Amino acid sequence: MHASSQHRILVLTGTLGEGHNQAARAIAEAAAGAAPGAEVTVVDYMKWTHPKLHSVGRFCYMQGIKGMPSAYGVLYRATREDNRLSLLFKQLRTFRTERMLQLLEQLRPTVVVCTFPAAAAAMSHLRLSRLTRVPTVTVLTDYARHSYWIHPGTDRYIVGAEPIREALIASGVSPSRVVATGIPVRRQFGQRHDRAELRRKHGLDPQLPTILVMGGGDGLIGRSVMRLVEEQGGLPSAQFVIVCGRNERLRRQLEDRLPGACGGHRILVLGYVPYVHELMAAADVMVTKPGGLTVSEALSQELPMILFKPIPGQEQENSAYLAGLGAALEAGSRAELMDQLRAVLVHGALRDRLRRNAQRHKPVAGARRALEAILELRDARSAPTAAEAPALDAAVAAAVVGGAALQASAAAVAQA
Repeated sequence: MHASSQHRILVLTGTLGEGHNQAARAIAEAAAGAAPGAEVTVVDYMKWTHPKLHSVGRFCYMQGIKGMPSAYGVLYRATREDNRLSLLFKQLRTFRTERMLQLLEQLRPTVVVCTFPAAAAAMSHLRLSRLTRVPTVTVLTDYARHSYWIHPGTDRYIVGAEPIREALIASGVSPSRVVATGIPVRRQFGQRHDRAELRRKHGLDPQLPTILVMGGGDGLIGRSVMRLVEEQGGLPSAQFVIVCGRNERLRRQLEDRLPGACGGHRILVLGYVPYVHELMAAADVMVTKPGGLTVSEALSQELPMILFKPIPGQEQENSAYLAGLGAALEAGSRAELMDQLRAVLVHGALRDRLRRNAQRHKPVAGARRALEAILELRDARSAPTAAEAPALDAAVAAAVVGGAALQASAAAVAQA
């Protein structure tokens, strides 16, 4: 890939979970390595367009998925396909158009990459309204197709696997607009390490089986893991590494309740750490919520996974996809999790099979391949195909009819 100072890549992300940010970092890192002349700017779309509402929106989202996951699942399924409800949500995401135009004028990107659905909706709105002609790429950060990712003003979609590409095509997206590169992960997750050396580095016993417990950047597994470690019904001797992410309350609770050794098991409790790739490389198995980036990083590390209580919606779809590959086991309850953990620790053949399947399906140079697909659009001014034109016309009409009211509502909310 040739380097060029003319590449100006704007990556729009969002902090609802950490996965969108990690995908954005992976793309920026790939550009630094493969296109060193490129200018890459990563912007949190919600912070930029809704600085007053960003924290409130994030809090409501996190409380919703923790306290009412079934309600979230109902809404997810109700808006999975294009319908009146999903169209309403897409329109709501076009608030603060003037802030996006200000950003585009300030940075003058040659291509915009969206790792966050609301940003993809906003860029599509601007393109359909003929307010910008900058090529736009959407990077799906889950192994799922949902209407909130799909917009007629998007030039290209980057997806994690061929079945997701086929699902987008089946929903009406032109095959030429969808590229299956693998979900972009940072290259450190593909590096080889000496497991015993890493365990010593992080204060672990090189000889003990190691269970890594992850709840994403927000530490969403919580009290279930606390009870799991306290009960440990019949598990062979092992050591737990529990990563709580930014959930400081959970970290303090675990440190207070769980001593450094509990029931013959060593326990290491951590907050948000920049070396998750080393912990994955040191582990024999990972217990995690099935966020798209977390499971993609684990695939890259060929790490067996047990996917615990996926939230209805994209987590359930991620979980089903990984289990279908044979790279992960699913556990819907604490008792089932104990059974799965015991089986993985006791039966080396099961552990090896999970690892081989992860190796077979891991993304190879996904971030670099995604970057190549992005830079192909640098000078493009793509138009929708004839098959997509009706959807575009409908979206333009909706934007024209609803635009003024939506902007007025946004202004009122922002001033509240």
